[in-house]
Order: sequence, then C-alpha cells, then structure tokens
Amino acid sequence: MHNRITNIQNISFPSFVTEEAHPESPIIQGYAYANPFRPRPAYRFTVEHSVYAAPNTRRRSVRRMLMEAVIGECEKLGFRQMVAVIGDGQGNNASVEFHRKLGFQHSGVLQGSGYKFGRWLDTVLMQHALNEGADGALDTES
Repeated sequence: MHNRITNIQNISFPSFVTEEAHPESPIIQGYAYANPFRPRPAYRFTVEHSVYAAPNTRRRSVRRMLMEAVIGECEKLGFRQMVAVIGDGQGNNASVEFHRKLGFQHSGVLQGSGYKFGRWLDTVLMQHALNEGADGALDTES
C-alpha cells in the first residue's frame, strides 16, 4: 500500500491518509486517492479513485471526509470525470449507496468479472462529473 500511495504522489495525484494518535505509533483510520483511469491520452481528464475507512470509523464519517477531499483536489486539478469501480456491487451494496449520496451516477455492470471468496462477483461502474464534466468548454492544448 505504501508503494501504491508513493507512486500516486510521484505523479502528483491526490492522496489522503487519516490516522489516530497512539502512544507507540499512529493507527491508520483510512485512505483515499485518485489515479489515472487509463494510460492513453484520450482519458487524461478522467480519474479513478479508491477509498477505505476502518470499520470503527463509520460514525465519524471518515470515508466521506476522505472522498470529499479527493473530489475537491481533483476538481482543482481540472479533471472532468471521476470513476468508481465497485467490486461485489449488488444494487443494495453499501459502497454503491455511499457513492450515490456523493453524486455518483450508475454507469454499468460488468457481470461475473471478479472471483473472490469462492464466488463470481459483479463490478459496478459509477461516475461523477467534475468541473462541468463533458458539458463545459475544454482547453484541449493542455
């Protein structure tokens, strides 16, 4: 995980970690980061994100705080779309509902695209428009 975050920071994409003070060393409560959606130039305005918060942080809205920070930074950087790739994303999945509350729209389902815990999993794709999404003017020289 450390290498993943370091690589994201090296390409100047947003990443956030929250920790709780502890006498011996801080305890990580959660993390969120954005990374390139695809390597081809056509996708340079789109990011994919990851977010995790420890189960004992749910009442403190750590996951929401982290996501709001990542979304805000991605908007400042000029990105136009943020994609969520949600494994085991059944319609009533907590992660799907969490993203819906943040303004993400359902974009599709990749059926049986993952295999974990002895069963096939669907992957739900959701996206959130940033900076007017595809509707706003774009300086294509950047």
